[in-house]
Amino acid sequence: MLGNGVVGILSESFNKWERRVPLTPSQCARLLHGGRDRTGVARIIVQPSTKRIHHDAMYEDVGCEISEDLSECGLILGIKKPKLEMILPDRAYAFFSHTHKAQKENMPLLDKILAERVSLYDYELIPGDHEKRLLAFGKYAGIAGLVDLLHGLGQRYLSLGYSTPFLSLGSSYMYSSLAAAKAAVISVAEEISTLGLPSAICPLVFIFISSGKASQGAQEIFKLLPHTFVDPSRLPELFAQAKDDSPPSRTSKRVYQLYGCVVTSQDMFKHMNPSKTFDKADYYAHPEYYKPVFHEKIAPYASIIVNCMYWEKRFPRLLSNQQLQDLTRKGCPLVGIVDLTCDIGGSIEFINQTTSIDSPFFRYDPLNDSYHHDMEGNGVICSSVDNLPTQFAKEASRHFGAILSQFIGSLASTTDITKLPSHLRKGCIAHGGEITPLFEYIPRMRNSNTECDEAQQQVQVKKGE
Repeated sequence: MLGNGVVGILSESFNKWERRVPLTPSQCARLLHGGRDRTGVARIIVQPSTKRIHHDAMYEDVGCEISEDLSECGLILGIKKPKLEMILPDRAYAFFSHTHKAQKENMPLLDKILAERVSLYDYELIPGDHEKRLLAFGKYAGIAGLVDLLHGLGQRYLSLGYSTPFLSLGSSYMYSSLAAAKAAVISVAEEISTLGLPSAICPLVFIFISSGKASQGAQEIFKLLPHTFVDPSRLPELFAQAKDDSPPSRTSKRVYQLYGCVVTSQDMFKHMNPSKTFDKADYYAHPEYYKPVFHEKIAPYASIIVNCMYWEKRFPRLLSNQQLQDLTRKGCPLVGIVDLTCDIGGSIEFINQTTSIDSPFFRYDPLNDSYHHDMEGNGVICSSVDNLPTQFAKEASRHFGAILSQFIGSLASTTDITKLPSHLRKGCIAHGGEITPLFEYIPRMRNSNTECDEAQQQVQVKKGE
C-alpha cells in the first residue's frame, strides 16, 4: 500500500472540539487536478464528518471520495492522534503523535504503530529553515490563547471586585472568524482608551515567554490593545513610577494602556558561576550549570504570564510552587497564566492538568497549594488548553495545509524512506515495525520515565505512612 498515491483524511476523534483538517477542499483540488505525475497524488478519500470545518460536500465537489473505509490508502493524514483501531497495517500515517518525548499517555499508540509496521510521520518533527518547525499551528494557539485569557480576565477581575472592558469579550470559538474575534478585541481596546482601567489593577503587565510563533500570535492580539512594550530591565522602574503616580488616596484614577514585555532565556536564567555571562548555546548543552532567576527578576512584576517556552526535564523550571508561594506572600500582582506549551508539571510546576475549550481555566491557590475549578477566591487562574488552534479552524487549516500540500506527494508516492527529502526523513519516528535511528532514544527515555514514576509513588506511600 505504501507509495500508491492514494491519500486518506481521517475524521477527527480526539475530542468534540477538533474541527481542523490537514488539507482544505481547495488544496485537495490542486493536488487532484494537477495529475499524479506532477503532484504524486492519484486519489483522496475523506472519512465523513458532520463537525469538520469544511463539509463533506465541499470535498466531494472537487473530486475527493467520501468513505469510512480508508483501506485503499497508502498515506493517511490527520491532525490529532486517531483511535488505535484506526491504525491499519503497512501504511504511512502523518499527524501530531506526541510520542517523541516518550509521553506516557501516548506509548500505547507508539506500540500499536510498531506492531502494525506503520511509517509514522510527526508534523511537529519536520524541520524547515534553520531546523525550526515547518508545520505548526503555533501562531493560532497564541492568538486563541490570548483571546481566551482576556475573556477569563474579565471574569476574574469581576470576582475580585473590578469591572473591566475585558468582560464583554467572548471565548475564541464564539466568533465566526479570526477577523470577527479581532474586531471584538478592537472594541475592547477602544473602551480602554476612552474609559480606562481601574488603577488598583495597574500597571497591567503581560509577560511573553520567548519570541517564537506562539508568542508572536499572542502578541498579535495584544498589540490590538492600547499598549507599550518595555524591556525586562525596566520593570522595577515601571512599578516604582506607577506607585508615585497613584497614591492610595486616589482610588478613582484610571489607566489607559497595558504593558507588554518579551523575555528570553537570558532574562530567566543565569550561570551559577558569577564570573560567566549567559550563553544560549551553553545553556542548551549544559542546563545543569544554570539557575532560574525569573522568579526574582520578572515574576514580581507580572500580571499575566503567556508561557511559550520549550522545556525538557533537564532544564530548570521557570516557576515552581514554592517560588509562587513566596511571591504571593510578598504581594505579587500575578492574576493569570496561559500555558501554550501544555507541558504538564513542566516549566511551570503548578500547571498539573490540561484544560478544555469549554472549561479553559482552573484556579491555583499557592498559599494552600490547592486547585479549584472556579473564578472565586485566592490564587491565579491558569489555562492549558492543548487544542487551542481549532477555535479558528478555518484559518488554521488553510495555513497548515498550504505548507503540507507542498510535500504531500513525496509522502504519498514513496515506498523507500531513504529516498525522501532529508526534512521528511527527520520527521519519521517509525518505519517497518522499528523506531528510526534518530529516535532510538525513546525506549530509554520511556524506561527512565517509568522508573521516575515508580520512585515518586514510593515517596508518596512513605509520606502517607
